[in-house]
Amino acid sequence: MKRIINTILVVATLSSAAFTLNSCQDALDIRQPGELQENELYTSVANLGEVLNGSVYAQLDPIDEVYFTAVFTDEVKPGSGSGGQEYSLHRHFLDPATVIVTGGGTVSTVQSDGIWLNNYRVINRVNRLLEGAKKITPANEKETKTYNAILAQARAIRAYCYVQLEAYFARDMKDPNGLGVILLKDVPSTDAKLPRAKNQDVYDFINADLDFARGILEYSNGQSGRYFADKGFVNAVSARFNLYRGNTTLAKQYAQDVISNSGLALTKADSYGNMWNDTARGEIIFSLNRLPLGAGQAIGARWNTNQSNVDGTPMWFWGRNLYNLFQNIPGDVRKTSYVDITSVPNPNYASATAGATRDDKLVIDKYPGKTGTPTRNDVKVFRLSEMYFILAEAETVAGNLSVAQDLIQKVREARNSEGKAVTPTYTNAQFAYADILKERRIELALEGHRYVDLKRLAVAANVEMDRNDTDDIIPTKNLPNGDDKYTLPIPIKETSANPNAEQNKGY
Repeated sequence: MKRIINTILVVATLSSAAFTLNSCQDALDIRQPGELQENELYTSVANLGEVLNGSVYAQLDPIDEVYFTAVFTDEVKPGSGSGGQEYSLHRHFLDPATVIVTGGGTVSTVQSDGIWLNNYRVINRVNRLLEGAKKITPANEKETKTYNAILAQARAIRAYCYVQLEAYFARDMKDPNGLGVILLKDVPSTDAKLPRAKNQDVYDFINADLDFARGILEYSNGQSGRYFADKGFVNAVSARFNLYRGNTTLAKQYAQDVISNSGLALTKADSYGNMWNDTARGEIIFSLNRLPLGAGQAIGARWNTNQSNVDGTPMWFWGRNLYNLFQNIPGDVRKTSYVDITSVPNPNYASATAGATRDDKLVIDKYPGKTGTPTRNDVKVFRLSEMYFILAEAETVAGNLSVAQDLIQKVREARNSEGKAVTPTYTNAQFAYADILKERRIELALEGHRYVDLKRLAVAANVEMDRNDTDDIIPTKNLPNGDDKYTLPIPIKETSANPNAEQNKGY
């Protein structure tokens, strides 16, 4: 990880107490006026909390995963305001220099850290925080409790980042001996060139972090509880992680714990929109706070340049087949919550030429913005509906098809304002997987799930990527199941600096 270690420095300004990573090598050699050095950072429990909030939480952001998944799969198509951004990605051109994977370039008009580098930056910050925390001795019982909670949150976030990395860069998470990602357990020397670890070694590290955090953190409540890694976050990470790795018994255990003990309930249709405009917590387990005027990228700007309506220069529209799923369910609130009212659907889209896709104006409104800031919304990382989907999948693996069917029905009922939600009888596991995958596609659209879902579940469900023929300005293509591109390449910036980092198959 030579690139990561050599180009990262945690600094802070006295005026704002905000911590950032600086990729400029000059910052390693020159002390800026008012800058705190690392030996000055970790001096008190309060100071440690500032590092957690201003350094770790500030860097945490899965927006590149969300955007990559949407553009690469079957969630979106080019919009009327597009200037051609990421068309090559939409057409499945993917290599070790692709910006959204590697970082260091512009994606959808904004600077991108890339999936690989952003997650490792967070991991590096956590490792530095944990190392710095060794220098601090809490003064009393209250400080000890705060100190332990800071360490627990940091380790839970580190575990989440490793789950993200494994999901995108490990070829088969169900193979414990398969090739995983590079494992940074601490702050290594600047000349370290670490190889990729086995999946099981990464899993053992993830579990150690999650077990530590679970033993300290509690479930939160209230509106602000969604902005911090609490026990709900820990168990949601555990549920998703174990589902991905094929341990559905543990996935079920942790998903059920969140459902039973978080105090949250599936958001009903009449208040569903408030969850997306950030005026209510709803069923959100954890989200990243995006203030109207603050740090963090504007997720709405990835789809609509100015605002989420047909005049807001939409760079991407909803993919036509996904839109049809919204459209064809009577009373489903997700159509009115996800599709802007100014949309201009083309009734003759099926007979239109591929180049006419921009005339089928299906405007994305899932991120409508906060009051006065039309492109800024909190980034929803875990919601209760995902826990229901995890339970349903686990029950299907166990052969409990009627239980799985009932769990999906509960989500559909919550989203339906007319009481018309219907889940067909699950007659076999393949049909159940297909219906669960369909509901995940609808409910979790533009939240960063579809790519990984197709990678891990499409074969069992006997489905494939599902673009409409007009989802591009040229004839569109779907990526076949099992394609090498369902695993991301290790960035060329990594492999060139670290010859021990083995590249994935197909790149």
